Amino acid sequence: MGTQINVQSLRPVTVTAPTVSSKLELSDLLGALKVRFGINRNNYIVKPGLYKVGKPDSQSDVLVSANYKLSFDVLRKKLDTLNVWILVVDTKGVNVWCAAGKGNFGTENVVKSIKNSSLEYIVKHRNIILPQLSASGVAAHKVKEQTGFRAVFGPVQAKDIKSFIEAGYKATPEMRKISFPAIERAKLIPVDFMYAKYKLLLILCGFFIFSGLDKTGFLFAKMLETSLYPLINITGAYVAGIVAAPLFLPWIPFRAFALKGTFWGLVLTILLYFLFEVPYIDGISMGLINISIASFMTMNFTGSSTYTSLSGVKKEMKWAVPFQIGFITLGLILFIYSKLV
Repeated sequence: MGTQINVQSLRPVTVTAPTVSSKLELSDLLGALKVRFGINRNNYIVKPGLYKVGKPDSQSDVLVSANYKLSFDVLRKKLDTLNVWILVVDTKGVNVWCAAGKGNFGTENVVKSIKNSSLEYIVKHRNIILPQLSASGVAAHKVKEQTGFRAVFGPVQAKDIKSFIEAGYKATPEMRKISFPAIERAKLIPVDFMYAKYKLLLILCGFFIFSGLDKTGFLFAKMLETSLYPLINITGAYVAGIVAAPLFLPWIPFRAFALKGTFWGLVLTILLYFLFEVPYIDGISMGLINISIASFMTMNFTGSSTYTSLSGVKKEMKWAVPFQIGFITLGLILFIYSKLV
């Protein structure tokens, strides 16, 4: 609900600031669940502008957020008992950290948001609290120069906002640390699972058909009889890359994500080879394909991880992608060859 605020400063100005609750409703929870599965992810946004939590006045703190609704909701649900303003920056529906890296949560956008909201006429102080994860995109001194507002970087986690404010806007070392525990990594599994679902189905259909190849032509009975092994391998490699690799990320050997995925592809291949007791050429062909798929899907997780940097990801992809393409191509050739000999 919008409320009219008439604040006397250098000149009178009337601003409409909607009030938002610190308690999430069922629709918010359902929306978050859908986003976790990649449904409407690119359009899960909040209108940029100024919002109220509680009953803020001209002395109340101003917190800055991205307009990705999941980020906005994570912040506001931690603000119960507080009376604050939330300044939502237009980040094109991207979360704080990613938007900062891409430039959508940058100095220019923060300055623009401050000016568009007429913030200088709403609060008497000249301070804004930015999320720490926006630091890579925002130059605090330039914000000060262009708006007069001093940008203070708050804690990493929204849950620490209250303690940060109560401590005089000072963060403890723990508030500055970025943790990425198994439960947080697990939350990313559904959206990664949905990421290439259609490609997975297409590959499964292709191998189901290829399983019927024979030196005499195409045998439907052979397709039904021999397709289970490759289909389980491919599905397993996909799951290994998006479930096993993220959950056991810190304990898997190697630094490169592509090699972490390779590890799980190899483990899967060995297990299924001895379980099905197939000819060695089948095991080798599916092993190459498993490694390629698991490696690629694990490497895709770099976009969700706190461990990586843009330059590091580009460097890894430069050698990993050709290796993945080569392995899956060679694996497919050997798979077809095994059916024709």
